[in-house]
Amino acid sequence: MTEIDRAAGILRAGRLVAFPTETVYGLGADATSPNAVARIYEAKGRPRFNPLIAHVLDLDAALRQAHLHAKAITLAEALWPGPLTIVAPRRADSTVAELACAGLTSIALRAPAHPITRELLGVFGKPIAAPSANRSGKVSSTTAAHVREELGERVDLILDGGASALGLESTIVAIAADGGAVLLRPGAAPRETIQKLIGPVTDPHLGSVEAPGMLASHYAPRARLRLNAEAPREGEAYLAFGAEAPVGGLSLSPTGDLVEAAANLYAHLRALDAAGAETIAVAPIPSIGLGEAINDRLARAAAPR
Repeated sequence: MTEIDRAAGILRAGRLVAFPTETVYGLGADATSPNAVARIYEAKGRPRFNPLIAHVLDLDAALRQAHLHAKAITLAEALWPGPLTIVAPRRADSTVAELACAGLTSIALRAPAHPITRELLGVFGKPIAAPSANRSGKVSSTTAAHVREELGERVDLILDGGASALGLESTIVAIAADGGAVLLRPGAAPRETIQKLIGPVTDPHLGSVEAPGMLASHYAPRARLRLNAEAPREGEAYLAFGAEAPVGGLSLSPTGDLVEAAANLYAHLRALDAAGAETIAVAPIPSIGLGEAINDRLARAAAPR
């Protein structure tokens, strides 16, 4: 029996499997089983009003779960498999458990690109509900070791696919039945890419939780964060960008490469946290391209808890 077969068997038994994606590691359960989905919320300590992403193999599988407007289909055809989650009206005959949708009339769907996860989806044959594989509100996991550190025996099997290539969660776009498009969460697919495909997207209403990752406080290390810091103060660890870091700090990208910065973000926050820093000062990061998503995650990590 292969590890993929073993993982599929664990999912069929209603248990939890952590798996790699190109964005971050996911904590997966059978999306069609309310009891299995409930185990995700329990393992993470996640509020049940916070919906989950259902991972599917392809557009055909997504169409069995949601009513997709032409704009949603355009996005899926261009960016799936990949780091894009589409929120759309849920079909009345959707097989995804209502608990995974947090009681909303919409459903969040993504076709991931990582070959291990795609093989798992193919063997399992059903949608897999999966938020990031970490305790709720904490820094997302980008390696199998991070998952073990965060969840330990709460997860039944961890599929190790190495470090996540992108290191930043998927972009979430809601496409309503009338074609209205809202960027619910910036992510690894930049806003500019989305808008080139379907035109303008608006921002969500403040305070609404229509998709994962929208809570004000999220992705947070133990240490406090001080953002847009040109230099560290005494006793602070420094997370640099566009330059080498001082002793005791780390640089997201010495050359100012936003792709490299996104890939390093969570691992570097974890490393500085583990080193005992009480405060992590973070260098300014331009809000262009992937910078928008990086700044979104940093702002949530720095929010009052």
